[in-house]
This record gives sequence, C-alpha cells and structure tokens, in this order.
Amino acid sequence: MKKEYIILGLLLVSFQITKAQFTLDAEFRPRTELRSGFGNLIADDADAGFGISTRARLNAGFKTDAYKVFISLQDVMVWGENRQLLPYDQNNTFAVYQAWAELDLGEGWSTKLGRQVFAYDDQRILGGLDWAQQGRNHDAALLKYKKNKFALDFALAFNQDYSNPTGFISTGTEYATTGFFSYKTMQMLHLSQGWDSFKGSLLLLNNGFQAYDDASNPDGVNNLLTLGTHLNYKKGNFGAAANIYLQTGERQGGTEVSGASLFSLDFSYKASSKVGLGLGLESISGAKDDSAAFFPLYGTNHKFNGFMDYFYVGNHANSVGLVDVHASANFTLSKSSSLLVKALNFSGEQALASGEKSLGTELDLVYKKQFKGYALVLGYSQMFASDGMYELKGITEDAAAGSQSWAWAMLVIKPKFLGGSK
Repeated sequence: MKKEYIILGLLLVSFQITKAQFTLDAEFRPRTELRSGFGNLIADDADAGFGISTRARLNAGFKTDAYKVFISLQDVMVWGENRQLLPYDQNNTFAVYQAWAELDLGEGWSTKLGRQVFAYDDQRILGGLDWAQQGRNHDAALLKYKKNKFALDFALAFNQDYSNPTGFISTGTEYATTGFFSYKTMQMLHLSQGWDSFKGSLLLLNNGFQAYDDASNPDGVNNLLTLGTHLNYKKGNFGAAANIYLQTGERQGGTEVSGASLFSLDFSYKASSKVGLGLGLESISGAKDDSAAFFPLYGTNHKFNGFMDYFYVGNHANSVGLVDVHASANFTLSKSSSLLVKALNFSGEQALASGEKSLGTELDLVYKKQFKGYALVLGYSQMFASDGMYELKGITEDAAAGSQSWAWAMLVIKPKFLGGSK
C-alpha cells in the first residue's frame, strides 16, 4: 500500500506540473575589485582596497492560468568574512530577495503582492540596481493593467518593523528604519504608452518618511513627491531619450524640497553593425536656501554619472547638484564580445564655496565576453579630478593620490535547472 501511495503521489505531482509551469534557476556571480579611488578620492598615503565578493541566488517560479509565484533567495558573501568552522553567517547577508504572488484578475488586470523589483523606463528613479550584489527591492502591493501598448501600474506600500518595541505589535506605527531614503509609506502610479517609433511614460511617486520633527504627531510622515516623464524615440539607426522630473515636499527629517529637478537628454546612433555611438547631458539641481537638492531615490544609480559612483550612490545627497556631459562608443568585437568606452565630464549645477564648478572627467571601459554557458566582464575606470572635486570630497590635491582608479573582473553563471526563464 505504501508503494501505491508513493506512485499515486508522484502521478499527482507530475500531473500538476504538466498543468503548470515550474522553473528553477540560479545565479553565481563572483566579482573581484581593486579600489584605488572608487566612490571617493583616495589619499596618497592610503593603500588600495582589494577584495572578492560573490552573489549566489536560487530562483523558483510556479505559473498556472490563475496565478504566478516567484521566490528568489540570495546570499552575498565576501571571501573570508566568516572565520573557519563558524556555524552561522556572522554578517547576516542571507536574504529573501524576492517573494511575490501575481493573481490574474482578467480583462488585462492583475495584482502582484509581496517583495518585488520595481524597474521602470531607464531605471533613473525606480530600478533593480542589479550591479549591487544585494540588489534593490520593495515590499508592496502592485495593481497592473495592460492592453496593447498601454500599461498602468499602481503600487502601495506600508513598511513596519516588528522588532521595534513601539511598532505594530504593541501601539503606534513608528518606523525607525532610516538611511538611504527608507520610506514608511509609498504610493506610485506609472503610466506608459507606446507607438511605432515613440514611447512615453508618466511617473507619480510619493514617499512618506517617519516624521520626527513633530512631537505632537508621532505616527506622522514627511511626504516627498517625485513626478515626471520619460520619453524614448527610436527609428532606424537613430535614437533619443529624455527625462524630466521634479521633486517637492519634505525629505527625511522634515527638510524642505521645492522645485528640485532632474533633466536629461541622450542621443544614440548605430554608425555600423559593429559601432554604436552615444552623446548626452544630464542636469540635477543642487541645494538652495529654500530647497534641498534633487535625489534620484530608488533608481539604478550606478548606471548613471560614471561607474566609479562618485555621485548619488550613498553620497552627494544634498550637495551642489551635478551637470554631466558624456559621450560613449560601443564596439562589437565579435559575435561574443564587446567593448564600451565612455567619457564623462562633471561640474556642479551650483558653484562650491570657492566659486569653483568644474569637478573632473571620468573614463570608463567595460569589456564583455560570452562563453558557452557563462560570461566574463572586465572593467577599468579612471577619474581625472579638477580643483572642485578635491573641495567637494574634502581632501587637498597634495594629500590625494596622483591616480584615482578602479578595476574589476566579474564572472556570471546562470544555470537553468528546470523549465525556462521566469
């Protein structure tokens, strides 16, 4: 009888899998970095940083006609961070990266509930930040509608920390998690419409941060509203894209924001089957007497303003703003390899205390090579700092190292154990 039950169970499982689609895949991504000026100017008497980190993910998806479920588990490991024979991960880097269910509501409507990635348009304001080993996610409820080339996404979030003794499990809803624009509440509306050669979108994003500036309202929030549009045109070998965003309201701590802005314009041209060219400009407003600076919040900020992360990556949050003029060339070297060369010139949107605006020039090189089943990516960046950069970063030119650089190598393996991609 036991064998019969086992056979019956296997038949039921196989029948269920045939009616649904189950996927199981993973990612193994070690990255080596030599940091001699990454993120900030390094002092002349400081040694370069060197280390290896690995992102390991296991992704499982299950799909039926009525719903989808997706779970992604990950660990970000720095080689050597745990001592030998340690029975636990002392740095607590294991996490649930995504865990969501999407229900089909019919007539083009669906809802997605749980921990998920928000990646819209060019990911300037909302992005997955895949470069960071830990990635970026949101705990939210998302209502979606799609018909032909029109799409509507509306999201709501309310964040809480059960470990906070004054939190949800007792009284009040104080959210004590701060830093990196961690929000207590969020409302987001994204509308997009596509045509033959043109696509436009509208984003309205409101983030509520725990208000500590009003003792009479301990559960209140400071609301920061970000609204704007992303426009994209592509025809033949020519492409153009633009971003226009405004911010108003209050940041964390009640800091006033009024009329803060981001504007960008990028052109691309496919010069040949092997060469793609790019040229662009981005201007981000800085802090003023009556307003804090614009900040691109939850975007994939590593993608913008240079790969060395001197701006808007855990830094430059309320400074002189930025004007970024950049040019790039992407060379297809073979069917399996490519080389990106990008140069960026930086200046403050406003002058520093000395009156200086020029910050410097960055050169980025990225080489990609696809092999059978895996990829190798190599990168090198060099910062040529101007007087304003030394002033901005708080170090004199004499005290700074003569060369500011960053080199890295990354291996990417994405095995598919069962089924296709999610």
